[in-house]
Amino acid sequence: MSNKKILIWYRNDLRIHDHEPLYQAIKQGALVIPFYCFDIRQFNTTSFGFPKTGNFRGKFLLESVANLKNSLQELASNLIIRKGYPEKIIPELVKQLEINEVYYYEEVTSEEINVEDAVEKALKPLKVKFKGFWGATLYHWDDLPFEVSQLPEVFTSFRKKVEKNSTVNPTFISPRKLISLPDVELGYIPSLEDLGLEKPEYDSKGVLEFKGGETEGIKRLKEYFWQGNHLKEYKETKNGMLGADYSSKFSAWLANGCLSPRYIYEEVQKYEEKRVRNNSTYWLIFELLWRDYFRFIGAKHGNKVFYESGLRGVDIPWKEDLERFKLWQEGNTGYPLVDANMRELATTGFMSNRGRQNVASFLTKNLGINWIMGAEWFESLLIDYDVCSNYGNWNYTAGVGNDARGFRYFNIPKQSKDYDAKGEYIKHWLPELKMIPGQKIHEPWKLSQEEQKRYNVRIGVDYPRPVVDFFKSVKASEKVYDKANI
Repeated sequence: MSNKKILIWYRNDLRIHDHEPLYQAIKQGALVIPFYCFDIRQFNTTSFGFPKTGNFRGKFLLESVANLKNSLQELASNLIIRKGYPEKIIPELVKQLEINEVYYYEEVTSEEINVEDAVEKALKPLKVKFKGFWGATLYHWDDLPFEVSQLPEVFTSFRKKVEKNSTVNPTFISPRKLISLPDVELGYIPSLEDLGLEKPEYDSKGVLEFKGGETEGIKRLKEYFWQGNHLKEYKETKNGMLGADYSSKFSAWLANGCLSPRYIYEEVQKYEEKRVRNNSTYWLIFELLWRDYFRFIGAKHGNKVFYESGLRGVDIPWKEDLERFKLWQEGNTGYPLVDANMRELATTGFMSNRGRQNVASFLTKNLGINWIMGAEWFESLLIDYDVCSNYGNWNYTAGVGNDARGFRYFNIPKQSKDYDAKGEYIKHWLPELKMIPGQKIHEPWKLSQEEQKRYNVRIGVDYPRPVVDFFKSVKASEKVYDKANI
């Protein structure tokens, strides 16, 4: 064992398994000092005044940090916890504990990079090595068949080149035991109240009771792959909206780094060996590749992903209609599929991928409202918020992202019929419509007065009339879009 002390600065990598900074520190025989900081900037408000980290995200984060602490304790170590600014706290710990090096996982977007730069600047006078690693993606960016600056602007081109020319690295070995920490004030995990948040109550209508942490993430994977045997039908069910197992639901644990994408990849390979290899097993990896792509696009384009004009620089005169935005937020637009999804999000912090595409399309292509308002609302609420995937997807849906193919929108009534044919999802979240039978539930504004009496719903009273005419609003948005793209 060397006399070296290495601080592991945990961020969005809240796990023990497949953790390169931890692995490399142990490999050197160093005393590992794990550290997590609740950066108070992450609990401020967004540009439109929403909490940056909302109640659901906050709860999941606290559970994830608590689980990491427990896992480290089981290895005879522990987790130092602070609340404040990493660039102030890390140098203090370095001096106090005579730390030689600081290891961390790199991020790609501006807020996170600014903090990294501030920490590096603060450590320079102390002559402490500050070393970043890459580990958020399935494929390492050193192994891509092109420089990140040359990343294809179309996902399909990216996918084909990567699948043909790159390989996924094996996961790093997990430690079996660590060396006890020196004498230091460990700090404590703050409560939600300490972070200015309220405790969200679990609603049994939610698809799953998401609990943060590596232990829960691995448990979910085992349940979905091995106990429930759901992976074999993932491609057929992934567009569902109701129930726990229509999709993997790994996203929240991936977003917080509780699950490594490479660990998931290796489990898929085991499943293919022991159970079945089919389109569904491939499709789960395909979705992980999408996640990679958004991360690499963020690295290539930087802050453009946050600009109103997006990656393509399209200056669309977006509206900032707060009244209509509130109807969208609260699920009162008069379009049942949109409203059911938005109420699920507000109640649980989660929404299916199909739902996200539809509500984002409605906000931008029907209401013509600034997509950044929607992206920030998702940032605040989504339990699986990932900065690159969130803003990348919103860029795409708003028509300002890369890989955009002209003016595209989701036909909400048709989507409703296609993906919720019997209206089960709508009735689950909009009980005021539960008596409406068959296809009528998808367009309740068409009900006659007699039908409204029969189904015990008054349109405009118990459930709102549509906030806009669907196709007229789409055509109006298309004109604005076309003008901006001349």
